Amino acid sequence: MKKDVLDASEITEKDIRSIISTGYGRSRVTERDGAVTEITCHAKGIKHVIPETRILIDIGGQDSKAMKLDPDGNVVDFAMNDKCAAGTGRFLEAMARALEVDINELGDLDKEATSDLVLSSMCTVFAESEVVSLIASGTEQKEIAKGLNRAIAARTSSLVKRVAKNTDGLTVSMSGGVARNRGVVKAVAESMNIEKVNTPETPDIIGALGAAIIAFERSL
Repeated sequence: MKKDVLDASEITEKDIRSIISTGYGRSRVTERDGAVTEITCHAKGIKHVIPETRILIDIGGQDSKAMKLDPDGNVVDFAMNDKCAAGTGRFLEAMARALEVDINELGDLDKEATSDLVLSSMCTVFAESEVVSLIASGTEQKEIAKGLNRAIAARTSSLVKRVAKNTDGLTVSMSGGVARNRGVVKAVAESMNIEKVNTPETPDIIGALGAAIIAFERSL
């Protein structure tokens, strides 16, 4: 993989001036010049692409985070849900399996849904069982998807309130792979009662971008 990245960038190892690792396995990167937390890297990355961001929601494969940023993009407070996979990419993968759709189809599955259905449990095992039961009872996929998105949004909004009780006038952005899910992003905006949640073009690499920027700054 390292060779593929170098080839794609048309550079060699000699051109690399600094390496910063991040994420859960950051301490295992032996060639690193430093290791930086995901929180710091996501804040640095979002500052580069959406500089006006003051509240950043990062929902990745295994955890969820809410960060409050100052005008310079520094993290002044954060809250993290790392005890449970509820609402994360792993959770959505399980829900896609239960709905028998590709994970990439999940984001648009709730279009034209009209019911007020909300999943009663966000535990992956119980939620999957609930989805299966709803399908068996004849509930349409779009209604289940809408209820799923509402449940994730409610959980996300609670996380945000731990760092900012009032988000009036604050620009809210979202990073992480789940930000590619249009339905979840829309539901989060509705749950927070705001016009929109901003998402970068490639939300799943914002942490890597932040790490690269930090590496560049340290190499100067």
